[in-house]
Amino acid sequence: MARGLELAYDQRTVVHGVDLAVPPGRVTVIVGANGCGKSTLLRGLGRLLTPAAGRVELDGRDLRSVRPREVAAVLGLLPQQPLAPEGITVADLVGRGRHPHQGAFRRWSAADSDAVAEALALTDTHELAARRVEELSGGQRQRVWVAMMLAQDPRIMLLDEPTTYLDIAHQVDVLDLLAELNEQRGTTVVMVLHELNLAARYADHLVVMHEGRLLCEGSPAEVLDADCVERAFGLRAQVVPDPITGSPMVVPVGRRAAAQAARPAIHPGERSEVRATDRA
Repeated sequence: MARGLELAYDQRTVVHGVDLAVPPGRVTVIVGANGCGKSTLLRGLGRLLTPAAGRVELDGRDLRSVRPREVAAVLGLLPQQPLAPEGITVADLVGRGRHPHQGAFRRWSAADSDAVAEALALTDTHELAARRVEELSGGQRQRVWVAMMLAQDPRIMLLDEPTTYLDIAHQVDVLDLLAELNEQRGTTVVMVLHELNLAARYADHLVVMHEGRLLCEGSPAEVLDADCVERAFGLRAQVVPDPITGSPMVVPVGRRAAAQAARPAIHPGERSEVRATDRA
């Protein structure tokens, strides 16, 4: 939960006074135009940025007062462009997701190995386990990072564009997987997505941002309409039911199509008359 949250880079405020209640055990998706502050908001929720004002709460406590290991055991964060140590293998990277569960009196166990194996299987990366991360394609790498978060098994997952670099089939696979984790384990999922129609399909709670502020929030059916799309993205669109799920589906009109629709129609015969007049 965020209360009056302001986030800034070098004195430049990017997120302005945001109040956001994340529904527990649900899927929240944050959308908005490039540069609207959605990734910055996610970084603030994940304690990667210190608030310039306001606070982020975890179970009613100011996140800044919670010990890092305690936060890591509850909250997992997948940033937009994570970096892996040079030479690390896929299995080792995914295994690092278990570090928050280790301690002075708790060493690596069969349960940890099982969690890693399950994460690799769920993300279809088990055949990559022995390969070095830098050898992988962008899409493979992204699935490995998701696997690391799954191995961590946090109660809350924060993901910044988890479908980056993935083809459409793997995008759907990853989002289906996150939806299943939410349904089966009660995992709270908060993610930033660019693709509006995927956001509308998978979100229980949709947050639309504009210029660092919350423009609207609620269920996709409540908030995603033509007016919201135009205000957030400056794009004319029609919003129709998704033929598969019934959720809102955005069909862009586009600036060129809108301009053409605004012009008076000229029939073929009229074009001929214009050309004949020009020759005269």
